[in-house]
Amino acid sequence: MNINVISVFPEIIEASMHGLTGKAFKAKKAKLELFDLKKFSKTEYGSVDDSPYGGGEGMVISAEPLADCIKEIDTPGHVIYLTPQGESFNQKKSLELSKHKDITFVCGRYEGIDQRFINKYVNEELSIGDYVLSGGEIAACVVIDSILRNIEGVIGNKESVSKDSFSDGKLKGHVYTRPKEFEGSHVPEILLSGDHKKIEEWKLANSLWVTKQKRPDLFKQIQLSEKEMILLRQYEEQFNKK
Repeated sequence: MNINVISVFPEIIEASMHGLTGKAFKAKKAKLELFDLKKFSKTEYGSVDDSPYGGGEGMVISAEPLADCIKEIDTPGHVIYLTPQGESFNQKKSLELSKHKDITFVCGRYEGIDQRFINKYVNEELSIGDYVLSGGEIAACVVIDSILRNIEGVIGNKESVSKDSFSDGKLKGHVYTRPKEFEGSHVPEILLSGDHKKIEEWKLANSLWVTKQKRPDLFKQIQLSEKEMILLRQYEEQFNKK
C-alpha cells in the first residue's frame, strides 16, 4: 500500500510513525510519503490560507496549493479528507480502506479547506470522533495505524487482528498475565486449567459480558446464537455470585 499525506505540518505525522506503524514501513509492507503543503504556497510568505468569503471566524486553506500538491503525487488513489463533518471511522471502514493500493490523506487546519477542492479531488470525508482537533494530522495517524494492522504480515499473529475489539462486533474481553496473584486479586482459575475448550468458552462469554456492560449499543446489534446466550447467562450467574 502507498500512503500519501498532505499537511501543513507533516512533521506531526513523521513523529508518530513508531512502534507497529514504523515497523510496517521499514519492512516495506507499506510506503509513506509526506507532502508539505507550505511548499506549494502562492505567496511570498509561504502561507496557504486566506480569509473566508462572506466573513466568518478563522482562516480557510486555499484550493490552489492543495490542487498543485495533489498533482505532484503520481498515483493519489483514494483521496480522504479528515474532517469533523466526515463519516465516522470504525473497524469496518478500516478493513475496507486496507484493501486500497494507493491512499492520500488531506489534513485540514484552521476553519477547513476550500469546498471546491473537496468537490473535485476528494473521494471520501472521514471523522475519528465527535470532537474537534487542531488539525487532521492526528486523525490521519489514527486511521493509518488502524489500516496497517489489517495488512497481511504487519502483525505476526493473524488471530490477534481477528480477535481485536470490533473485529466481530464485540469488544475484546479481559486479559491477564503473570503474576497469578496481584495485590490480593487472582487470575480466573479457568485460564489456568489447561482446558482449551472451557477457556475459549470463557473468553467468548467474557467478551459478550464486557460488550454488554461497556457498550450496550453494540451489544444490541449482536445476533446471539443459542450457545452464546447460554454461555453469557452462565457467566453472569457466576459473576453475580462473587
